[in-house]
Amino acid sequence: MNMMYVWIVLIIALIVIEAMTMGLTTIWFAGGCVAALLICLIGLPVWVQIGVFAGVSVLLLFLTRPLAQRFIESGKVRTNADSLIGREAVITERVDNLQGTGRAAVNGQDWTARSVITEQTIEVGEVVMIRAIEGVKLIVGKRKGLSGAEQN
Repeated sequence: MNMMYVWIVLIIALIVIEAMTMGLTTIWFAGGCVAALLICLIGLPVWVQIGVFAGVSVLLLFLTRPLAQRFIESGKVRTNADSLIGREAVITERVDNLQGTGRAAVNGQDWTARSVITEQTIEVGEVVMIRAIEGVKLIVGKRKGLSGAEQN
C-alpha cells in the first residue's frame, strides 16, 4: 500500500477524533502526519517519514499545546461565585438539610444554603463560613470558635 494513502487516512482519522473529543490531544499527531505526507511526496523512505512524523508530533505537542490551552482557557467566563468560598454569610432561614430548608445572605445576595454536615442545623442569624458552591447552593459550615477549634 502506498504510504501516501496511509498518511492521508491517519490525518483524517486524527482530525475526526479531535473533533469528537476537543481535548487537544490528537491534533498534534495530525500535524506530524501532514509533515510525514510532505516527506512522502518528496519520495524519501518510510523510515524517514516515520521519523519526521514522530519528531514533528512531539515538537507540536510540547511547544504549541501549552499556548493553545492558555488561549482556550482565556475564553472561559468566570463568575464571582468562586470568590465567595471562604467568606462569611448570615443565615436568614434555618438550615436543615433533612428538611431541605435554608437560606443565607452574602454581599446583599440571597442564596439557598445547605450545611456541610448533613445532620447539623444552623439557626437564623448565625454567621457561617462558605465552604463550597454546588450549582446555586452555598454549602456552609459553622465558623471556627475563638479557641480555634472547628465547630463544623
